[in-house]
Amino acid sequence: MTTAQVVDLDLAGRTALVTGAGSGIGRACAERLAAAGAEVVAVDIDERAAKEVAAAIGGRAIAADLSDLDAVDALPAEVDVLVNNAGLQVVAPLTEFPPDRFTLIQRVMAEAPFRLIRLVLPHMYERGWGRIVNISSVHGLRASPYKAAYVTAKHALEGLSKVTALEGAAHGVTSNCINPAFVRTPLVDKQIADQAAVHGISATEVVEKIMLDRAAIKELVEPEEVAEILAYLCTPPARLITGSSITIDCGWTAH
Repeated sequence: MTTAQVVDLDLAGRTALVTGAGSGIGRACAERLAAAGAEVVAVDIDERAAKEVAAAIGGRAIAADLSDLDAVDALPAEVDVLVNNAGLQVVAPLTEFPPDRFTLIQRVMAEAPFRLIRLVLPHMYERGWGRIVNISSVHGLRASPYKAAYVTAKHALEGLSKVTALEGAAHGVTSNCINPAFVRTPLVDKQIADQAAVHGISATEVVEKIMLDRAAIKELVEPEEVAEILAYLCTPPARLITGSSITIDCGWTAH
């Protein structure tokens, strides 16, 4: 399923930077912002994927490993819309969780967003307008076993987003999180395989018994559905929405 664009959005003259833009949610967000007229900088660790997306939308590609903080600090600062989306996942019990992978996930999914927000805010403040959208997760609001690093990083991102909202409010800058449940992306495909290995069950059972167990609507979220919420957060009617965590979680957090 591909969701049709429904939000009326004009970002002509605006520059957007999307991390993890090479696939999944990041690609859908880059495509949606470009369709609204923004000049999009597609950032991804996979240079080929970043270039492919940039070519498709008429944007600019930058290959960057967000665990390299010098590379993060070197990204463009004159950005009007920042989408912190890049992420990775490791599934393991706490007693077996690799400390180096825990550190890596915090660097990519918490410290890199902090550095990017710090980098772009002066430009946003100067223009009196900015939109920071952090692609969080239902795991920014709820925990699951075996995902210590991911849950920790997403909770940190939620706090960072709220502080940004408070500091940016006087300057026309909003900061929000979008909190999807499991989205049909390459990252989730890998999680399915990892969970199957951990629990000794089939991939189909992982989706039905683990991923969708707590969802009222038994469906995976589509990347385009997340991108449409991003689009709405960039519209004039959304100017008073800040410091929020907007769930698209199929009813998960209603429990």
